[in-house]
Amino acid sequence: MSRFYRLFETLVDPFAPASKATPPASLWAYLTSHYGPFYRWMACLAATGIVVALIETGLIFYSGRVIDLISAGGPEGFWSRHGAELGLAVLVILLARPLMITLQHLLLEQMLASNMQEQVRWRAHQHLLGQSSGYFQNEFAGRLTNRVMQAGEAVEDGTYMFFEGIWYALSYVLSAAVILGGVNPWLAVPLVLWVLLYGLYVRHIARRVAVASEKWSDARSMVTARVVDAYANIETIKLFARDGAEERYVQSAMRRLRLRFQRFLRLMTELGLGLAVLNGLLLIGVVGPALWLWSVGIVSVGEVSAAAALTLRLNGMSGWIMWVVIRMFEHAGVIREALRSLAVEHEVRDAPKAPALALREAEIEFRGVSHHYGKGRGGLDGVNLVVRPGEKVGLVGRSGAGKSSLVNLLLRFRDPEAGQILIDGQDLRQISQSSLRGAIGMVSQDNSLLHRSIRANILIGRPEADEAEMVAAAEKAEAHGFIKGLRDSAGRSGYGAHVGERGVKLSGGQRQRVAIARVILKDAPILVLDEATSALDSEVEAAIQDTLFGMMEGKTVIAIAHRLSTIAQLDRIVVMDAGRIVEEGSHDDLLARRGIYADLWARQSGGFLGAE
Repeated sequence: MSRFYRLFETLVDPFAPASKATPPASLWAYLTSHYGPFYRWMACLAATGIVVALIETGLIFYSGRVIDLISAGGPEGFWSRHGAELGLAVLVILLARPLMITLQHLLLEQMLASNMQEQVRWRAHQHLLGQSSGYFQNEFAGRLTNRVMQAGEAVEDGTYMFFEGIWYALSYVLSAAVILGGVNPWLAVPLVLWVLLYGLYVRHIARRVAVASEKWSDARSMVTARVVDAYANIETIKLFARDGAEERYVQSAMRRLRLRFQRFLRLMTELGLGLAVLNGLLLIGVVGPALWLWSVGIVSVGEVSAAAALTLRLNGMSGWIMWVVIRMFEHAGVIREALRSLAVEHEVRDAPKAPALALREAEIEFRGVSHHYGKGRGGLDGVNLVVRPGEKVGLVGRSGAGKSSLVNLLLRFRDPEAGQILIDGQDLRQISQSSLRGAIGMVSQDNSLLHRSIRANILIGRPEADEAEMVAAAEKAEAHGFIKGLRDSAGRSGYGAHVGERGVKLSGGQRQRVAIARVILKDAPILVLDEATSALDSEVEAAIQDTLFGMMEGKTVIAIAHRLSTIAQLDRIVVMDAGRIVEEGSHDDLLARRGIYADLWARQSGGFLGAE
C-alpha cells in the first residue's frame, strides 16, 4: 500500500532545481510561481472535483426520484420494474463514488499537500541563504524563520482549500442549479440570486479579513522574533539582570498580537450573524416556491424532496464554504506579510554564468576601493593595496579604521561602492561567490558554531575529509584534548557531541580552537585571520601561534590583530586610519618612522591596542 501512496507522492519533486530569480512581490504572481510543477495534476484535481460534485448532487436528485417511484406504484412488482436501475445506483454508491473520492484525496493529500508546502519553504530558504550579511544584520532570525514556515503552510493550505472547498462548492452549486432548473426554472432563480448575494457578502468580509490577517501575522512574527532573540541571548539578559525589562519588551509585542487577534475574531462573529441570515433566505427562497409549485400540481413530491435536500445540503455547506474563503484570505494576508522578507532582491549577486575563480598565484589587489555603507562617509575611502602571492600582511588600526570592512569586501559579503577587488587579475564581481569563498580560509574573533556535532562543525572546512584528517586538524589546533572529554545531554561524546546553538556549550577558547581546526582542514590558498587568537588564554595562544605560522606557509595571508606583537613578524604591516592606508612597511621600518604605528606600539598596554 505504501508503494501505491508513493506513486502519488512522487508526482512532484519539491526540491527540484528552480529559477533563482527574486520571488515576485505580488500575491498572485508569487502563487503562480509555485504552481508550475503542479499544473497538470491540478487539472486532474479540478476534473475529479467536478465529477464528485456531480455524483453528490445526482444522488440527492435520485433520492427524490426514488420517492416518486415508491409513490407511483405499490410494492407489487417494484423490484422487477426498477431493480436494474436501483442496482446501477448501488454500483455508483459503492464503487464509482468511493473511487472518485479516493482519487480526489490522493491528489489533494499525497500530490499537493505533501509537496507544495515544502517546495515553498525550500525555495524561500534557498533565496534567503543567498542574501548578504547586511540583510541578516537588519532582520530578526526568529521573524525570518516564522515567515518562511508560515508562507509554506499558507500557500499549500490556501490551494488545498480552493480545490477541496471553493471548486467543489462551485461545481455543486452549478449542478444543483441545473437540476432545479430542469425540475422548474423558477426553482433555480432563488438559488442563483442567493449565490450572487452570498458571493458579494463573502467578498466584503474577506477583504477585511485579508487586511486583519496580514496585521495579525505581522504581530505574530514580531512575538516570535523577540522570544527567539531573548532565548538566543539569555546569558546577556541574566548577566545584566534584565529579566523584568525583557518581560515587558516581549509582553508589549504579545499585547499587540492579542489586540490584532481580537480584531480578527470580531470579523468572525460578524460573519456568523450574516451567514445565519443568508441561510434563512436560501431555505425560504427555494423550499417555499417548491411547495407552492407542488400545491398547484406542477412538481412532484419527490422533486420537492430533492429541492429541499439540495437546499439543506447547501445550507450546511455554506458555513464551511465561508470558513474556507475566510481562511484563504487569511492565508493571503500571511503570504503578503512573508513577502516583505522573501521578495527582496539579493544585494550581492553572481554575474550571469559567472565562472569559478581561476586561482594561479593568489595575488590580491584592492584598486581604488571605497565603501561607505550608503552613508557617504565612514567605511573605506579610496584604498589601494596589493598583497603579493605568498605574502603575509598585517592590518593595524584603531576600531573603525576600516580593517574588517576591507576583509568583508574581500569575502564579497558586500560589493564596494567604487573601485575593484581582484584576485589574480579577476574582478570578484565577475566570478562565482562559492568559488571565491572556497579559496579563502577565515578565522574571526567571533566564530559561531552550528548546533551540530563537533565532527560536523570541523568537516565544514572540507566535507570529503576522512576521520584521520579531521582529527589531525583538531590536534594541530590544540582542540583534540578537550574534544575527547566532551559529552552532551543526549549521551553523545567526543567528536559526536553537539555544541548547542552558536556553540554555547563550549567556552570561547574552545569554540575558537574548533574554528581554527576547520580552517586548517580546509587548507585554502588564501588565509584571513581576524583576531584569530583573541579568545585564547596565553598558554593556549602560545601553543597555537606556531600552528598559525605553520598554516601560513605557502599562502597569501591577511591578518588583523589588536595585539601588535602577534603580527610583528609578518612580511609587511599596513596601518589604516579613517578608511585609508596611512603607513605600510615592516615592523622595524614602521617603528623607525615614528608615525602612527610607532605611537600605537608605544602606547600598548600588555600588548593590546586600545580604541584611543
